[in-house]
Amino acid sequence: MKISKSIYFFFLPGVLLYAIFFIYPTISALFYSFTDWDGLSSSFQFVGIDNYERAFTGDTIFRKTIGNNLKFMLVVVVFQTLVALAFALIVLKNTKTTIFLRALYFFPTILSSVSVAFIWSFIYDPSLGILNQTLELVGLDFLRQNWLGNANIAIYSLAITQIWFHAGQMLIIFVAGLQAIPEDLYEVAKIEGATKWQTFRKVTWPLLAPSATIVVAYTTIQSFKAFDLVFAMTGGGPNNSTQIVATYIFDIAFRSYQFGYASSISVIFMVIIAIITFLQFKALRSDRISY
Repeated sequence: MKISKSIYFFFLPGVLLYAIFFIYPTISALFYSFTDWDGLSSSFQFVGIDNYERAFTGDTIFRKTIGNNLKFMLVVVVFQTLVALAFALIVLKNTKTTIFLRALYFFPTILSSVSVAFIWSFIYDPSLGILNQTLELVGLDFLRQNWLGNANIAIYSLAITQIWFHAGQMLIIFVAGLQAIPEDLYEVAKIEGATKWQTFRKVTWPLLAPSATIVVAYTTIQSFKAFDLVFAMTGGGPNNSTQIVATYIFDIAFRSYQFGYASSISVIFMVIIAIITFLQFKALRSDRISY
């Protein structure tokens, strides 16, 4: 069967959009990362690898943002995945109650990041916040904190907000993966006398690994790109304790007008995300094969 050449025109809009909004900005960022462009003037000087050298050897705040990002990512990836999987197992069966609960858990995902930031900023408020008031009400007032003002715990407070924000979205992926597992396998495991834990470990988890890979990879990318949530809740403070790479790039580019240096950090940022995502795929794939 001969395919008409006109079919290729259907791919053109998608290719153009991809080129305009991904390929061109990526190439531009790579180009400007070797310059001292301020983002406003038409002239700039090539500085070679000076921007990259500055990022790795002379910029302590950048190194701190990498650490903050890794803390944020680890907490979000581990606990969001566990929470989403646990709730997916609870609401797996298609009943009116579980369908309602799925919609309820998914609801935060459709909110804007700024709305979520304002909601949780109020929850964390040291004086009027629901969290501190609840702790005091149940006799745990010694746990009262300035949740966003304490440099030691602020990044973890943001991580909890991120988990609440997106756990419902990951839950839907897990539900789809669980419902795709044949019931016959569970019947065989039951006949063989397997416990619930053995059934989960030997049947459910290996067949759920593709869904888990998607959840972990997507959650990782989300946690690295949580610019709007962090920017709206803390702005990177206090004392850069919640400054992540995305917010730091914004500060350098749009507050200090060092677009060349910001571009170099963006390139480093992109490489870090690619490496971490690749390692996660390798680890989860090898885990699946080991079964």
